[in-house]
Amino acid sequence: MSTTFSAETPSNPPGTEPDGSAKANTKGLSQGQIVRRRFLDNTAAIISLVVFGLICILAFSSIGFAGIPGWWKYDHRQFTEQINGGAPTFVSLFNWGEHPFGQDRIGRDMFAMTMRGTQQSIIVMFLVGLIACVVGSVVGAVSGYFRGWVEAVLMRMTDVVIIIPIIVMAAVLGQIANRLVGEGIGVILLGIFLGLATWTSLARLVRGEFLSLREREFVDAARIAGASNNRIIFKHILPNAVGVIIVNTTLLMSTAILLETSLSYIGFGVQPPDTSLGLLISQNQEAFQTRPWLFWWPGLFIVAICLCINFIGDGLRDAFDPRQKKFNAKRVKTKTAGN
Repeated sequence: MSTTFSAETPSNPPGTEPDGSAKANTKGLSQGQIVRRRFLDNTAAIISLVVFGLICILAFSSIGFAGIPGWWKYDHRQFTEQINGGAPTFVSLFNWGEHPFGQDRIGRDMFAMTMRGTQQSIIVMFLVGLIACVVGSVVGAVSGYFRGWVEAVLMRMTDVVIIIPIIVMAAVLGQIANRLVGEGIGVILLGIFLGLATWTSLARLVRGEFLSLREREFVDAARIAGASNNRIIFKHILPNAVGVIIVNTTLLMSTAILLETSLSYIGFGVQPPDTSLGLLISQNQEAFQTRPWLFWWPGLFIVAICLCINFIGDGLRDAFDPRQKKFNAKRVKTKTAGN
C-alpha cells in the first residue's frame, strides 16, 4: 500500500501561498522530487553544502586518512625547525609557502594539525547524527505508536537521560572511550557514546509526530488491510515523519561538533598525541596575545562547519515544510493593488 505523505494542510498566510506557476512546476512530481527542488532553490543551503563538501575533501585528502597518504608533506605529529618565528606563510591560493597556517611553539605544522582536528570533528559529527537518529527515531516511533505501558517505560527512560547534564555525561563517556582504546579508534567510540547521550530530544519530537500521524486515515486503512504493526510504523508512518527526523538530525550534528570541541577543550575529549580543534585552542590559549594564528584557523573551521550544517538544516526544514516559506510583502502589495 502506498504511503500518503501529506493530507489536508492549513491554509497559508497571505503572501505565502504558491502561485499558479509554482503549482504547475510541481504537478505530477513525487514528494521526494518536490523536496529536492525546494532544497535546490535555497541558495544559502546549496552554498553551505558546497563549502562543507570542500572542507571535507580538504581535510581528508591533505594529510590522508586510515593509512591512505595525503598530498600534504607534513604530518600532525611531525616536528620541524621553526620558520619566521612560526608565523603563517600563506600569501594567496597560489602561494601557500612552507607552513601556510604557521607552526606551534615546538615546530609542528598548524595546517596538518588543523586538518587532523577537522577530521575528528567531522567523524564525531556523523557518528552522533547517525546514532542519535536511529535511537531517537526508534524510541519515539515505538512509544508514540503503541502508547500505554510501552510509552511510559520508554519516556521515563528518556527523562532519566535528559536530567543528567549532557556535558557531564559526555565527559565521563569520553574518558571511558580514551581508556578503552588508543588513537583513531578512540574518537569513534567517543562519537558513539555522544550519540547515545544526545538522542533524547529527537525521540520526543518523533513521539509527538507519531501521536498525530497514528490517527490519520491512511493508518486506519493499513490496519483494515491487515498490515502488521511493524509495517505500519516503518512503511507508513515513519516516512511521513522523515522531515522532522532529518531536520533535527542536522541540528544535532551541529551541536555534536560544539560538544566535542568543548570536551577536548576541558581535557575530556580527544587526548594527545592525537589532536582536535578544541584541543588545539586549549593547548595554545596562553599564546593568544603573541601568536594569534594558533587560534585563527581552528576557530575558523569550527565556525565554518557549524554554520554550514545549520544552513543545510534550515534548507531541509524549508524543503520539507512549505509553510515555512517566508512572507512576501511585495506579492501582497501587488495583489492588494490588483484588487
